[in-house]
Amino acid sequence: MNSPNNRARVLLVDDNPLILELMRKGLEPHAEIEVCADSADALLLLIQSPPDLLICDYRMPGLDGKQLVEKLRARPETKGARVIMLAVKADIDEKLRPLSSAVEEFVAKPFFVGDLVSRTKKILERIAVEKGLILGQGPAPQQGVIRGRLAEMNMIDLLQSLELGQKSCSLTVSRGADTGRMFFSSGQINHAELGALEGDDAVYCVVSWPDGDFEIDFNKSSDKQTTSRTTQGLLMEALRLLDEQRRDNAE
Repeated sequence: MNSPNNRARVLLVDDNPLILELMRKGLEPHAEIEVCADSADALLLLIQSPPDLLICDYRMPGLDGKQLVEKLRARPETKGARVIMLAVKADIDEKLRPLSSAVEEFVAKPFFVGDLVSRTKKILERIAVEKGLILGQGPAPQQGVIRGRLAEMNMIDLLQSLELGQKSCSLTVSRGADTGRMFFSSGQINHAELGALEGDDAVYCVVSWPDGDFEIDFNKSSDKQTTSRTTQGLLMEALRLLDEQRRDNAE
């Protein structure tokens, strides 16, 4: 169930009230937060009103975090919720590996709240894209179209979200007089154009833009194939080129 202002809902579950309060304060600016110190009560909340994201501790009395996630995944109404699990590194390495496909991220304890907030924001951005919303922008102006600004969601996170969501769509990015377009098929960029540039070079150029406006249209696609790498491969090469350019500028 979504909040009226379309912000994502996050349920925090931890039997330590101090950690619970620190997480709540850190995440409140970014989502609608509910807290629960009892995992059994948390399960009831999950069933009654499934959140977009569950952040839970592993070691809790009664129902532990692993059991809570297994029950979450077993129900059709809740199996789509994202999960971040908090656990000591030994438990992550030795006991929680079977959950790797069911958990978005493991956060090793002890952790910095700022690091948890940073990781959570990236997941919330992906949730927003998949819902057809950009955080803070409200509903898309027309069906199947999302608009936003790179100041709120940068190119790297944007492309990774479309890849992870296996989206088929067009992505138009505008900066001043320049407009670049990328076309995705099941999360992979198959065609890109920017002025006279096409394919990989067009992607590398647009990824370097620090600001601008973007539009995702899930009604558009292209049969052209001008790129030679996966979306992840294009991103990694774009980042390498950016680092190389920064080094050259510093000399």
